[in-house]
Amino acid sequence: MAKMKELVVPEIIDSVDGLVAKMNAMREAQKIFATYTQEQVDKIFFAAASAADKMRLPLAKMAVEETGMGVVEDKVIKNNYAAEYIYNAYKDTKTVGVIEEDKAYGIKKIAEPIGLIAAVIPTTNPTSTAIFKSLICLKTRNAIIISPHPRAKNCTIEAARIVLEAAVKAGAPAGIIGWIDVPSLELTNEVMRNSDLILATGGPGMVKAAYSSGKPALGVGAGNTPVIIDDTADIKMAVSSIIHSKTFDNGMICASEQSVTVMESIYKEVRKEFEYRGCYFLKQGEIDKVRKTILVNGALNAKIVGQPAYKIAKLAGVEVPEATKILIGEVESVDISEEFAHEKLSPVLAMYKAKTFEEALAKAERLVADGGYGHTASLYVNVNETEKIMKHAERMKTCRIVINTPSSHGGIGDLYNFKLAPSLTLGCGSWGGNSVSENVGVKHLLNVKTVAERRENMLWFRAPEKVYFKKGCLPVALQELKDVMGKKRAFIVTDSFLYKNGYTHAITDRLTEMGITYTVFSDVQPDPTLANAQAGAKLMRDFEPDVILAMGGGSAMDAGKIMWVLYEHPEVDFMDMAMRFIDIRKRVYTFPKMGEKATFIAVPTSSGTGSEVTPFAVITDQETGIKYPLADYQLLPNMAIVDTDNMMSQPRGLTSASGVDVLTHALEAYASVMATDYTDGLALKAMKNVFDYLPTAYNEPSNVDARQKMADASCMAGMAFANAFLGVCHSMAHKLGAFHHLPHGVANALMISLVVEFNADENPRKMGTFSQYQYPHTQARYAECARFCGINAKDDAEAVKKLIEKIEELKKSVGIKSSIKEYGIDEQDFLDRLDDMVEQAFDDQCTGANPRYPLMSEIKDMYLKAYYGK
Repeated sequence: MAKMKELVVPEIIDSVDGLVAKMNAMREAQKIFATYTQEQVDKIFFAAASAADKMRLPLAKMAVEETGMGVVEDKVIKNNYAAEYIYNAYKDTKTVGVIEEDKAYGIKKIAEPIGLIAAVIPTTNPTSTAIFKSLICLKTRNAIIISPHPRAKNCTIEAARIVLEAAVKAGAPAGIIGWIDVPSLELTNEVMRNSDLILATGGPGMVKAAYSSGKPALGVGAGNTPVIIDDTADIKMAVSSIIHSKTFDNGMICASEQSVTVMESIYKEVRKEFEYRGCYFLKQGEIDKVRKTILVNGALNAKIVGQPAYKIAKLAGVEVPEATKILIGEVESVDISEEFAHEKLSPVLAMYKAKTFEEALAKAERLVADGGYGHTASLYVNVNETEKIMKHAERMKTCRIVINTPSSHGGIGDLYNFKLAPSLTLGCGSWGGNSVSENVGVKHLLNVKTVAERRENMLWFRAPEKVYFKKGCLPVALQELKDVMGKKRAFIVTDSFLYKNGYTHAITDRLTEMGITYTVFSDVQPDPTLANAQAGAKLMRDFEPDVILAMGGGSAMDAGKIMWVLYEHPEVDFMDMAMRFIDIRKRVYTFPKMGEKATFIAVPTSSGTGSEVTPFAVITDQETGIKYPLADYQLLPNMAIVDTDNMMSQPRGLTSASGVDVLTHALEAYASVMATDYTDGLALKAMKNVFDYLPTAYNEPSNVDARQKMADASCMAGMAFANAFLGVCHSMAHKLGAFHHLPHGVANALMISLVVEFNADENPRKMGTFSQYQYPHTQARYAECARFCGINAKDDAEAVKKLIEKIEELKKSVGIKSSIKEYGIDEQDFLDRLDDMVEQAFDDQCTGANPRYPLMSEIKDMYLKAYYGK
């Protein structure tokens, strides 16, 4: 164990120099204490609590004798509480070393002491508060320097000395508890300035000084507890509880009742009960006399604090029976100008009448505002009146709201509610100008270090429940609509070309054979807009289908997905659905549950988008022209039917553009920060199929094998990026298409080589953020793609270079031009709108999964290179 430095400390602390020496010595003691184990600390905590508890009566007598305030018998309970309840609450609490650990999530919390705590002790609770603060400091391995109130210094110091001696005897460092022997404002300020944290209990001025000291402070605001007695309350319990609380230690606990508002219907009965229980209702002239006694020069009269009702009445010139428990003034005003509306810290109570519960709440609100913000409010009510209880809780700006409970005892906790932490320092939150809004305890005297180990979050692989593929599978798969699902009404979504040329007959004829009623929406636009989807959704709502079949390319399937959402949930907001996210599991917006009205089946007619197996849909805002890629697994089709028969007549331009789109899906899924072994195999096989079979499908449109392999590639790449997501190539392609109306596949083709080169940089300006992505390694990933696709190279850099060359050769072989400019995009128009396009591409949903996090200047540079073909 470390040894404490020898420091010269005066025996009596009555000067700044002496106090500084004392605090320096205490810091050395605390350094030693900080090395103690939990077992050592708990032994000291027990010994100190036991010693304080044993001296509860002598300390109570001493406090009353010195301060002339309060009731010995009640102060005994306070001291007993400060020792027993605090020990019981925290005896098993971990305050040393690792206090919490979750190995699965890699989180560990380690408790450290704060250091030297300054404790300002009030004259109202001079021994119990000293015991309380000393004990919680010992439990947390902190040193505590106490500044007692000048009118209570002897009893406060004695309480601290008892705790200290017991602690040292149990093994604590000498001097771990200290105090000012001759308190003054100067020394109190010095204590607050040079401590590590202040535990401030006292009047508003002192608490304000603590918060102005420049050191962290846990202060307590003033209390002006208003009570409401509802007409459903148990009157005997309410009155007896209020008397019990208000007379406890002559009303000096800051949570004690200061006013009671009674419903008019029970007012007489409540008044009678107060009288029966020994309270005195002041007559009109007597009320004025007591008013003048409550406040002196606008401040609470110190002569009434903690005094019995009889003595206060005598001081005011009012004769009452000596056994009087509480002086009650029946008043009307809740304004701060009414003396009875103030905190009184004595057995003096204001009583108001309210015609309605709303009026009672309004009075209580104002009384809290008069001087009790953040502290405590009380309500007596039938427990079944949950609406009233909640209304009261919502209206009261107090941090403790006690129900059917003596507020003095209820507010300090663990007496009438055993989950409210026991404390003699009651935080009042921002309403009361405090930093805490709960009962102060050991957790507030700890610095907690959180050790967070790197963890990879759970990953996933999700696909439609059923994916049917092979030439001629459509009619067989559709049979399930009748035999397995029992569907009755089908809504077909497609475009006008497919409908007018009879491509939908493969579906409609089969539906007719099975006796399933259907209707067709054939107005899907090439770049479907929200308005387009809304029009289809309206027809859906009129038709009420139980199955939706989207037949076509990406446009039809994407539009169908949005119609599906709007049909099942017409209340959804498009911009909410389009909200960008970092992690799909943590997105702000939660998509509604789909499939409760209709099953969604996707039937692709092109080999490109993979939308039949993805949770994505690209939709255009017709007002702004912006393309929004929506993403959520609720958008995942229930079934995909990939029948090559539907793809045999793809035009060469569509075959080309959609084919390179497939390659882009595969490359981006493989390079994504979210790529996994589950998606890698699909992506690799998909890109190899594209290199091997796209030229044949382009040059020999009727080649069944090439068409089948491209259909497989499209679907596999779709499943890969449905789980690994895409990257900045798609971000730029989305905006290039939206701004200049280039087909999506063509836009991807124009950008993909530049993106591969961009991502392959081994030392990027910024890397993507995802827990499993440990360091930039995209060059090696692209090299794996190259080798899988048959490229031989001496190293990864050469493999990537040859991969880019292979991509360019493929593009050329299927008629893709070498620059944006060659597609007739006006140069000036392109440059004029370039910055807007760059910004929107950067903010596209796909950007987040890119392995290299792009700066907008880097996106702009790639756009310019693509435009000029550099």
